[in-house]
Amino acid sequence: MISTMVRMALAALAIGTAVAGCTTTDRPAAEWQPPAATGSDAGASPSTGGPGVAPPVELRLAFAGDVHFTGRTLRLLDDPRTAFGRTASVLRDADVTVVNLETAVTDRGTPEPKRYRFRSPETAFTALRAAGVDAVSLANNHTLDYGQVGLSDTLDAAADAAFPVFGAGRDADAAYAPWLSTVQGVRVAVLGMSQVHDLAAQWKATQSRPGIAMAFDRSRADAAVRAARDRADLVIVFMHWGVEGNPCPTGEMTTFARRLAASGADIVVGTHAHTLLADGWLGETYVHYGLGNFLWYSESHSTDSGVLRLTVRGRTVTRTEFLPATVSGTGQPVLVSGAARERIEDRIAAARRCTGLTARRP
Repeated sequence: MISTMVRMALAALAIGTAVAGCTTTDRPAAEWQPPAATGSDAGASPSTGGPGVAPPVELRLAFAGDVHFTGRTLRLLDDPRTAFGRTASVLRDADVTVVNLETAVTDRGTPEPKRYRFRSPETAFTALRAAGVDAVSLANNHTLDYGQVGLSDTLDAAADAAFPVFGAGRDADAAYAPWLSTVQGVRVAVLGMSQVHDLAAQWKATQSRPGIAMAFDRSRADAAVRAARDRADLVIVFMHWGVEGNPCPTGEMTTFARRLAASGADIVVGTHAHTLLADGWLGETYVHYGLGNFLWYSESHSTDSGVLRLTVRGRTVTRTEFLPATVSGTGQPVLVSGAARERIEDRIAAARRCTGLTARRP
């Protein structure tokens, strides 16, 4: 559990990012860093004496797609401990697990001028923690569905729950700051950014306004990745991008993925299209363009889903595995086998042909 001192620091500073410790040794150690941290702690890895060279241990990472608690999935919070169903055992098995929280966490605010608006109660964070999720991205096109009040409530709820969030914040520095955690001596940095155009100008974080970390500010995005590279051994960028229903990345996505790789990202993972995209390599950088829906309120677009599992040694992804699932009638993801698994794997294989990525790491 996170210490009383850390809780007090979080409450006093009222920031939207926090890191919660866990009760087992194979989960991330409790660590909180202010967005503008400087000094010796900001660069050196405790095992290597310098940033960017991770200790020679293997980490198991897990990623999944879009999650919220509204409509049919709101009922799952009647018992937050079981909200994710049996897939929770897969999420808990990793050293670090990250998903996209596709909702404001609020019961207040003014609805934004858009067709789909999502909000969830504070027990969403209870369910996420119970499922083994270590941190969530807020860099998406629903975090401000209920305006600045809804965003403020979301950040407050995360701080109250001592639950790590990234990709949004009370100003641009906080929004572009990574979640930092030390796992088995490896300093891991995870950033979140959105490349969704709808309301981007109104929702972007600035020096004087809370909001989302937007990929459209290319210099700021590049600088955020480079700064994370200086502070961490392993750098992950969780993107929100693409065209809904399209299993192929757009030119805008592939161009930005190359920028992220050039700036020092080791892993790039995406969400938003509500359908599965595919993966591959940009030089030494592993990229998965889209993980689809995960815990979802409706049967919009595709119910194909799954969990991406990566094994990392140093900065290198040494093993990739995608566990196919389907979004069930309750909105929970359910792992599949047999013909259902083969059908999803065939769709991913077809999508891989349009990624422009290489099949193997050089």
